[in-house]
Amino acid sequence: MSTERVRAIGDAAIAVLADGGSRSLTHRAVDERAGLPKGATSNVARTRVALLELTVVRLAELDLAAFGAVTPHSADDLAQALAVATQAVLTTRRSQTIARYELTLESTRRPELRAHLAREGDVLRAASREVLVALGSTAPDRHTRQLLALLEGLVFTTSIDGQPSPGRAELALMFTDLLAGQSLA
Repeated sequence: MSTERVRAIGDAAIAVLADGGSRSLTHRAVDERAGLPKGATSNVARTRVALLELTVVRLAELDLAAFGAVTPHSADDLAQALAVATQAVLTTRRSQTIARYELTLESTRRPELRAHLAREGDVLRAASREVLVALGSTAPDRHTRQLLALLEGLVFTTSIDGQPSPGRAELALMFTDLLAGQSLA
């Protein structure tokens, strides 16, 4: 199966989750959303769990493309890069954010999916930790948890409560404040 087809299925699954929630995610709905022939998704991901896992992998690829491109040389660079990436997560990538929350809720009932989400999350945590170490963090594990807690909390509350997304400048200030508290600014 081509990588492009797998990506198209993952992207369609993300859109289905974002638009209709976890219960709407079926092989047929993904085929229709991706414009693929009936059964194409089943050929790639035979079971619902396999489809969910494929979607988790696709979300992780998209996250790493957005956040993995962050190569700051200073805490200010990091704050600015995180502000740009976070603003995208809250606006242009909002459907991916909603799909991730749908998968997270689904994982509370599916241990195999929970394990898959945890593995993908470990990749983001490790990349975040590496950046903080490179910037001189003296407590990279704690600082990584703090950074990701701010990021996740902000994204969750903004996505759920329907309030306007903070602007890039406000986001940068939030990250600058956090990094200053970590003695990185």
